Amino acid sequence: MDTTFGYVSLFPFLLTLMPSNSPKLGDVLNDLKKPELLWTSYGLRSLAKNAPIYMKKNTQDDAPYWRGPIWININYLAVRALHHYSKVDGPYQELAEKTYGELRANLVNNILKQYKATGFIYEQYNDKTGEGKGCKPFTGWSALVVLMMGEIY
Repeated sequence: MDTTFGYVSLFPFLLTLMPSNSPKLGDVLNDLKKPELLWTSYGLRSLAKNAPIYMKKNTQDDAPYWRGPIWININYLAVRALHHYSKVDGPYQELAEKTYGELRANLVNNILKQYKATGFIYEQYNDKTGEGKGCKPFTGWSALVVLMMGEIY
């Protein structure tokens, strides 16, 4: 496994460009569920925990912006892709359906929990605790949670 596995590694999947019978789709679906890579109880982290730059500052004064936190815009694309592959015939349809349900629940539950606790929707979420981080209130791409709740893709 490439030690820099992250959101960038998922774009053919995120954009549903992979054929539903591709063994590479099976690999991606299996990799999504690995906690040492992107999977958390709160959503998919942006960079694998084993990446050399995981949670390293971008610059001396700049937080590790896309180096570990959970971003709702990319997670929305992942949920959307999983929903797509769960509806298309292929050898990975059941795995996509199961993963879709779990990831969607993790995201929705955490964002609602954070909203109830703080009254805010955040720009990003901590991959270890689910705590909201970055800009608040952030009803830009994090508002995509409403589409996930309504299963509108």
